[in-house]
Amino acid sequence: MTYGTPGLVDLWRRFTDWLGAHAPADHASLRPGCAEGGLGRLADGLGFAVHDDVRATLGLHDGVVMRRASTEPGAFLLGYSLLGVDGILEAHRDLVAMVADAREEGEEDLVVGRTADVRWVPLARNISGDLLFVDHRPHHAGEIGEISFGDPGYRMLWPRMDLMLADLCEALEKGTPVTCVPRIPRLFEGRMLEWPVRTR
Repeated sequence: MTYGTPGLVDLWRRFTDWLGAHAPADHASLRPGCAEGGLGRLADGLGFAVHDDVRATLGLHDGVVMRRASTEPGAFLLGYSLLGVDGILEAHRDLVAMVADAREEGEEDLVVGRTADVRWVPLARNISGDLLFVDHRPHHAGEIGEISFGDPGYRMLWPRMDLMLADLCEALEKGTPVTCVPRIPRLFEGRMLEWPVRTR
């Protein structure tokens, strides 16, 4: 069964094919797709239905072999490593705990929907713990956001995952900056991607 926004699977394959041709260590970090049972376990663990774009992504790749150091491959999504089912559930539990703590301390307005939300499903994590996530709130469903825990609020980067991938593929193929963030792709040692901040 095919899930996701039309064209999403083709965009993921375009992206990972580029990795295979140009960043082989990043490509080798990709894990095989998860089975239907894994998707069911994810929905059960989250407590709500998972967006079809997340299901499609996990069906292709159940995340990557997680890095232990910044010199290891696998952080090809703007410096973030794609999460599998277990990584998503672990990162989501952290968000749920942040929301619970904020409510207990009377700081719900400062946290919920700004730096954490129970309806944010982590997609990728960097080595510092910051996250890319897929928003599951009703009026934001499918948006790709970024949480940097040193910042006061999240940023919406793309309205849909297919637009994220189209933007990333364009940046890789043409060596141009990503449209929504000042980052440009660069190959490190001919084996993995880096995404340094573009400076003027």
